Amino acid sequence: MSIYLLKSRFQKLLRPTARFLVRSGLTANIVTVTACLVSFAIGALLIRAPRQLFAIVPIWMLIRMALNAIDGLMAREFDQKSPLGAYLNELSDVLADSALYLPFAFVVPFSWRSIGAVILAATIAEMAGVLGVLAGASRRYDGPMGKSDRALVFGILGLAVAVTSELPAWTNTLIWFVVLALVLTIANRVRGGLRELNSPKVSPDQQNAISE
Repeated sequence: MSIYLLKSRFQKLLRPTARFLVRSGLTANIVTVTACLVSFAIGALLIRAPRQLFAIVPIWMLIRMALNAIDGLMAREFDQKSPLGAYLNELSDVLADSALYLPFAFVVPFSWRSIGAVILAATIAEMAGVLGVLAGASRRYDGPMGKSDRALVFGILGLAVAVTSELPAWTNTLIWFVVLALVLTIANRVRGGLRELNSPKVSPDQQNAISE
């Protein structure tokens, strides 16, 4: 189970915005790069910042999820797909995530070890998803700790940092559970890709028969 399963409904709501941006002359790549740069700026701002500023995290996580959905819609539905866009989409997600997670390493009771482990595991999880394409399967988005799920977790943590003077010690233990969930996510993405490759192929005629 993953929040990613709600993506299609989310995209339906954002389709008019994507259409407006295309008509305004913007491209999917511009949206992708902008989201990444803003994530870097917010990450840099939050390092050693007053706790109250961490309230930005849940707000930006939601906006960023919307932008990620919008650039995908622009690429697929408005003929803006490109090899460069594919690289930018995957690399910017990993870089932006790392930039947004890093400031939490400066907040007690989190540590460099726990936050560093999340960044590393999240990077490997996204790599496992992309490797599905290299192996001949689809891009894997299996959970339970995909990009959207991590955005929810860190959005809640950001809000908690902003409204409290000190977090309880167990919140650092929570980060390690996120790491464990990411390890499971990596395994599920590899397993899902292999299962897809080993499943019987359905011919176009069979697909037509099923649809009829």
